[in-house]
Amino acid sequence: MNTKKLLFATTAVLIAPTAFAATVSRIDVSGNQRMDAESVRILSDVKVGDNISAEDTNKIAKKLQESGYFSRVSVQMSGNILKIDIAEAPTVNMVTIEGNDEISTDDLKNELRLKSRDSYDESVIGADVQRMLTLYQRKGFFGTTIEPQKIELDDNRVNVVYEIDEGHPTYIRRIDFDGNKVFRDSELRDQILSREHAWWRFMTQFDVFDEDRILYDQQMIRQFYMRNGYVDIQVTDANGVFTPDRQYYSVTFTVDEGDKYDFGKITIKNPFPDVPNDELYDVIAMDSGDVYNIDLVDETISNLRGAVADHGYAFINVTPVPKKNDDTKTIDMEFQIEKTNRIYLNNINILGNVRTFDSVIEQLIPMRSGDPFSLQTIEEGRQNLMRTRYFKNVQMVPNRIADANMINLDIQVEEQPTGELSGGFGWSNINGFMIDAGISESNFMGRGQIVQLRGSIAQYQKQALFSFTEPYLFGRPLSAGFDVSYTMYDYTSLGGFGYDRDSLTVAGRMGWKLTDHWSQNVRLSASFDQNYDLNSADGWRDASLFTLGTYLRYYNLDTNFAQNTHTGIVGNLGIAYTGFGGTETYMRYNADIIGMVKFWDDRWQLRSSLEFGLIQPLEDSYVSRVYRYFLGGESLRGFDIAGVGSRNWLYTTYSLGGLWKLNGSTQLNFPIFIPDEYQVKGFVFFDYGILGKPPKEEYTYCIPGSTECRDNYIDSGLRTSIGVGIYWNTPMGPMNFSWGWPLKMNKYDREQRFLLSFETQF
Repeated sequence: MNTKKLLFATTAVLIAPTAFAATVSRIDVSGNQRMDAESVRILSDVKVGDNISAEDTNKIAKKLQESGYFSRVSVQMSGNILKIDIAEAPTVNMVTIEGNDEISTDDLKNELRLKSRDSYDESVIGADVQRMLTLYQRKGFFGTTIEPQKIELDDNRVNVVYEIDEGHPTYIRRIDFDGNKVFRDSELRDQILSREHAWWRFMTQFDVFDEDRILYDQQMIRQFYMRNGYVDIQVTDANGVFTPDRQYYSVTFTVDEGDKYDFGKITIKNPFPDVPNDELYDVIAMDSGDVYNIDLVDETISNLRGAVADHGYAFINVTPVPKKNDDTKTIDMEFQIEKTNRIYLNNINILGNVRTFDSVIEQLIPMRSGDPFSLQTIEEGRQNLMRTRYFKNVQMVPNRIADANMINLDIQVEEQPTGELSGGFGWSNINGFMIDAGISESNFMGRGQIVQLRGSIAQYQKQALFSFTEPYLFGRPLSAGFDVSYTMYDYTSLGGFGYDRDSLTVAGRMGWKLTDHWSQNVRLSASFDQNYDLNSADGWRDASLFTLGTYLRYYNLDTNFAQNTHTGIVGNLGIAYTGFGGTETYMRYNADIIGMVKFWDDRWQLRSSLEFGLIQPLEDSYVSRVYRYFLGGESLRGFDIAGVGSRNWLYTTYSLGGLWKLNGSTQLNFPIFIPDEYQVKGFVFFDYGILGKPPKEEYTYCIPGSTECRDNYIDSGLRTSIGVGIYWNTPMGPMNFSWGWPLKMNKYDREQRFLLSFETQF
């Protein structure tokens, strides 16, 4: 009896699965509106003849639900018929975003996977919300909330609206450092991009918490320590936590400084007998005993590559091999140079230029086929091309020819628009309020020619200008061009000028480079003027000036663009003859020089300038007052425009001008408490100047129609002033504020303590 029971139970278990399974003879689909029944059958992955159990029906329902096309799915067997009853998910008619200000709608929509005409799927919507929140968190808006709203329409359609409450950015309240013993917290804060929140940082985002920026800050801290000898530096943690009110972040960088190391013995492994070791050691950027600096190592590698490449050996590798001496706290450096053969230039291929002629590009490349390969020369050519501003990007790609000591050089350029339609406005003491507009093309017809048409209207001056320049005349590095301008000077009520002048000038010019730093220019011009001088009884007077002059220029500046500081010298020397039958006949000599030195952390700059000018009348000619020199305003701060020099005894308001001048300035620019990103600098200055005497005809003055004559106030004494100021390179344009106080002046000089200039372009 027991044996029979056991056999029956075993048989029941074995046949149970088949007892509850059925063979599908037909698949019925109901509830579908847009999707045809056959598509539903394909999605279910069931065919007539399959055996389906109760467990299988659940799997079929789950598969259909996960397809995203249905809001409800029911699957069951009725005899041998599989019945699938569905309710289709609504179709998305439109997806909109509301409430966003900090991030553009286009940027947010780029994160969305849900599109118009898709099936409504809440799982996709949830993922879209998370991606948009991530975008806000990268901008520091950690309190942003996004609520998706479903708006039902007819025909089983819906609109989806993402309602955004951006909140406010999560600022950084404090930035602290832990473990630092060598450098103060304030020194380390200066090395990173992130900043503590302050009201005056409204124009930047550096005080908003950003996890990606914190990671970059860690790298900047490492680089700072590595530049100061701490080769074992580690930033072990950068922890950002909410303040208790969850309105701000506090960030703490934990550092392990290690010991400080100096450079030890520095050697070079040179495999090239024809490359002098002296040349290589001359380009090493550090000396034994200097504090270890990773930047100097990188600079030396670059210098060595360039020095070896100048001898025709291209594609070399320089490997720095450091040896750390813990007992002496020094690091010996051996720079190992890989041996290669001398390389020559085969062909130059210019790629990517659609508009610019090949000949224009070739003229800017200081190399030709057959020349020895030189990285320095190639970089010089790339810089020449970038300085033209014809191209957004220039890549010099050398390709070595197999089994030959030659390369082909591919010059890959990406052109950019060179035409410019611009306008601007500004204000200064010398011109008052000013607006200007112009159109220019710096690569006319792809030939590298420069065409400019510009006009400006100011309170005291109006000008229209047309200019054309050919930078490579006859295919040579010889620039030539012409200018036509019409200028109206309304100076009768401005400072000490006291005259009006309308001038039409036509000029031709030609220039060429003498050396890398010296250039020369020759200019021939004709000016046709109408002048009105308040000190003269002649009223409006016609004048014509025909001038031929030559000018030498020296330019050698090293610029730190981030700090807008320079080191170097700029100088000009010119001589010009005015005559050729015009109403004025004289020689004009002028010279100026500016020297600049940046020091400490490149944020300090000492600038000194000196300018000299001399007018020498010829053939006993009289030089009208409007063509003489004047001093004051920007040329001698603390004094009014044309506010110094000889005066008419009756019209003491107006300067008589001088036939020569000598003036200069020494100015110290320095950082102030405002962070560097605002580009605000303070400065102190000492200005000085001497304005020479006017022509002898001006030494006395008789009142017209009267016998009363008196000596004018004639002098050529030294004037000096000191002052302070602020320079602000605003996003709209530079602003310059200065306050000057005369130290040495004459009783009839005119002061102008405050000087402001502002200009913007758009």
